[in-house]
Amino acid sequence: MRKLFSILLLAALAVATASATLAGTRGIDARERHQQYRIREGIRDGQLTRREAERLEAQQARIRVDERFAKADGHVSYRERRRLDRELDRASRDIYRQKHDGQSR
Repeated sequence: MRKLFSILLLAALAVATASATLAGTRGIDARERHQQYRIREGIRDGQLTRREAERLEAQQARIRVDERFAKADGHVSYRERRRLDRELDRASRDIYRQKHDGQSR
């Protein structure tokens, strides 16, 4: 009986941990930080013009606003997470293209 209780307790703990991880936006936050770093690096290296950097920063700000709306009810649904991931994918491509388009300051 005690062994069964221990197994059930561990299973419940594992499910709770997995649910908490999925509900948060830890991976999304990490991607946002990395993209901000890439933009700052492009500015510092001269790969991004001022206008390109402003556009990329505005795109990042829109993603943060969308993330805030997704978190408003305390839970980020699968659909909201997919949308944020698509926005981050698009932003990542835009950063790459702007940094490698041959324009410099």
